[in-house]
Amino acid sequence: MISNPHSDRPQGRLFVISGPSGVGKDSVIDGLKELGRPYHFTITATTRPSRPDERNGIDYIFLSRDEFVNMIGWGLLLEWAEVYGNLYGVPKSQVNDAISRGQDVIMKIDVQGAATVKKLYPDAVLIFLEPPDMSSLEERMRNRNTESEAQFRTKLEIASQEMNEASWFDHRVLNPNGRLNEAITAIDRIISSATDESST
Repeated sequence: MISNPHSDRPQGRLFVISGPSGVGKDSVIDGLKELGRPYHFTITATTRPSRPDERNGIDYIFLSRDEFVNMIGWGLLLEWAEVYGNLYGVPKSQVNDAISRGQDVIMKIDVQGAATVKKLYPDAVLIFLEPPDMSSLEERMRNRNTESEAQFRTKLEIASQEMNEASWFDHRVLNPNGRLNEAITAIDRIISSATDESST
């Protein structure tokens, strides 16, 4: 937690949840929201098409490619990356405003983006969510059924590469098959512990 020289109120802290595609990051985030903690959850901007169950401004901020490129040009994004042909990024204001008002911020981001955020926020806590094994991850990705076979194979290859990046994260949390609550509880404890340590 960073001390604010202009206020007696401590600033919040940034927590990054990352991991390969299909590992369950969205499900974990949904579970953390249901706990009712006073966290601020960032909303990622993206140029990818929305899925049937996704809501603009709640699940993602869906933008055209031109709109996204304009945000890059105006310096409004904390970080951005092109993943599987689509652009993803987190608006700076979502993070900085919440931290300034004393809220802990939870950000879901890909592995490449996590490295960028760590450079900008050295105090950020990086959490890598991992599957029991690659065969479990492949099954979860197939169950989505949201892309062609070629796209699926590309995602699976990238996911395998991302698994090799877990070692430089601050924490690694297993998301077991059929036991999502265990991952949610583990991450909630990491956040609570880090917040307690920085307030003492």
